[in-house]
Amino acid sequence: MMAMNSVQPMRRMVNGFGNPLRLVASREPWSAALFMLLSFVLGIFWFVLLVTLIATGIGMAVTLVGIPILVIALFVWVGAAKLERRRIGTLLGEQIANPYRPLPEGFFEKLKVMASDWAVWRDLIYLVILFPIGVAEFVLLSIAVSMPFWLLSLPATESQFGVVESLAVVLLAVPVFFLSTIAITFAGRAHAALARVLLGPGERAQLEARVTELHESRSRVMDAEMMELRRIERDLHDGAQQWLVAVAIDLAIAKEKIDADPNTAKELIDKAGDQTRQALAEIRNLVRGISPAVLVDRGLDPAISALAARCPVPVVVDVELDERLPETVETTAYFVVSESLTNVAKHARATEAKVIARVFGDRLLLEIVDNGVGGASPAGGTGLNGLRDRVAALDGELRVDSPMGGPTRIRAELPCGL
Repeated sequence: MMAMNSVQPMRRMVNGFGNPLRLVASREPWSAALFMLLSFVLGIFWFVLLVTLIATGIGMAVTLVGIPILVIALFVWVGAAKLERRRIGTLLGEQIANPYRPLPEGFFEKLKVMASDWAVWRDLIYLVILFPIGVAEFVLLSIAVSMPFWLLSLPATESQFGVVESLAVVLLAVPVFFLSTIAITFAGRAHAALARVLLGPGERAQLEARVTELHESRSRVMDAEMMELRRIERDLHDGAQQWLVAVAIDLAIAKEKIDADPNTAKELIDKAGDQTRQALAEIRNLVRGISPAVLVDRGLDPAISALAARCPVPVVVDVELDERLPETVETTAYFVVSESLTNVAKHARATEAKVIARVFGDRLLLEIVDNGVGGASPAGGTGLNGLRDRVAALDGELRVDSPMGGPTRIRAELPCGL
């Protein structure tokens, strides 16, 4: 898990250059250019400020006056690192989690924990090297921006160019422009990857956060399962049990009247038969919600097709699974699709939906897409929050992309251990 997380930024660095037109039309290269320009300015600023504070503090430490200056420098670079994380998230789209250890109460206790936290010192390393990196990115940005314009202006400044030469130079500016865009984008992604290493949580912090997340999600799942058990008990008590009690009473009365009043006894027996069928229907519906028979008997593909057939919105099913998955994975995937299609039918106001399921490596990828009005959120009370906990309990991940106006895209990744 940790190894896979560590290579994701590198994959993002090299992916996405296949369509230059789409890249130029996207926000990424322009945000990266602005980020690189700001890195040049901020790199100089933070380097000068921190070198001044740290050098002054060390130089005056013998008189004890330098110690408060060093403490100020510590808080300054931690605050600067927090601003950098926000800047990187806004302009480069790389959301970096808080890497610091929890701080105790009391100023001196906080100071002791901060001074012993390796994440704080990695902040300082990042801010110091931001200066040379910012200079290098500014040079790259200057060359990348000026080269296409220089080529376009070359025919006007060089009188010896003929029509053919001028046209060739102008045409050459087009691929140079695309190459410049790719170079700027790649530099931005490389900076984001470096920032994730230096400003993000270390492996131990990630592991601790993951353990905490799993513990909390599994606790929520256990609470949800207890509520589900109470619901099942209540449904059995108020539904099937009442029908069966009525059946027992009617059969007992029929037994008493079968000799004296056979017609009434026959009516009571017929009534008991209807009540028995009603009880069986309620039990089947209850069992379907606990463990669908089609899922247990035939697997995830037919079970998803059955869910799609029952959905009032037309659903396209695109499932390719070569073999049965572990029972817990199939059950979780089934309920992800079931809850998602229920939300499509109740809330999305969609006219069509699609369910996609694939296994890549050792992970099952599920995607449910609809063309509805959007606005779905795990915090919106539509059951998505419970699905996220259920998926997280298997060390999986569920993401919801549902802007206002649609479309809604729910994507779940589940480790299936194949």
